[in-house]
Amino acid sequence: MTSPFPTPEALAEALRGADYLADDGLAVAAFLALALGKPLLVEGVPGVGKTEAALALARALGRTLIRLQCYEGIDAGQALYEWNYARQLLAIRQAEVSGEATDLYAEDFLIERPLLKTLREAERSVLLIDEIDRADDEFEAFLLEFLADYTISIPEIGTVRAAAAPVVVLTSNRTRELNEALRRRCTYHWIPYPDPAREAAIIMLRAGDVAEEAARAVVGAVNGLRQMPLVKAPGIAEAVDWARAAVVLDAGQGDWPAALKRSIGQVLKDEEDLAFVADHLDELVGGTGR
Repeated sequence: MTSPFPTPEALAEALRGADYLADDGLAVAAFLALALGKPLLVEGVPGVGKTEAALALARALGRTLIRLQCYEGIDAGQALYEWNYARQLLAIRQAEVSGEATDLYAEDFLIERPLLKTLREAERSVLLIDEIDRADDEFEAFLLEFLADYTISIPEIGTVRAAAAPVVVLTSNRTRELNEALRRRCTYHWIPYPDPAREAAIIMLRAGDVAEEAARAVVGAVNGLRQMPLVKAPGIAEAVDWARAAVVLDAGQGDWPAALKRSIGQVLKDEEDLAFVADHLDELVGGTGR
């Protein structure tokens, strides 16, 4: 595979056009994944933009995103394909009435799941395998086999093979360690929380109507929240929502501490966190206004 972008910088610019500010490490890892035809494994704590990176890459490439959301107990059948048993049963009844034979394993009865759909649309899609760490070891081993040859064997139909190596992005919150064999197959990048200047730029890019003063106020408060022992530390998406809410409440007054305090429920979504932060709000946002 050859990357459609001549350099990592060109890819980073395309991602920016898709409303995603990638750091140099992510741009290089994604560029090499495309150039070498390898999956891209992106890890980081929840809320740093891992899933959004895959969405932006699909937009930058002009492709459809196919998402496989992993969860505890997911199995190969749920990721590959299923037969539409209700339609098959209806076809059997219709055949009994008409006396005509019917092929119960024709394509019309096949329900595509993300992996099969990806193979059939390999040159027009990006496959996102989201939160692979939530699946068990057996499913991870199955995915490793799938990523090795990009084929699926359907006994009733035959083997389905991708016309070209699909673009694949895997994300992990690192709730458990992934198999080393899977890691070796991928290009890799760890996404940290952005530095304050870049997070302010992200907020202004994503929120649109947020001025630099408001973005910096939000970033200062969000970074303070991330230093606290919260149940759920705010991610970038929450920071963007908080900035939008503060702008609406402020209504041009420029009193960002007051607006941030009143809209705290946009960034914290847990009762215990709200209770804990309530006693620290003045300290948290008091120095972030004008």
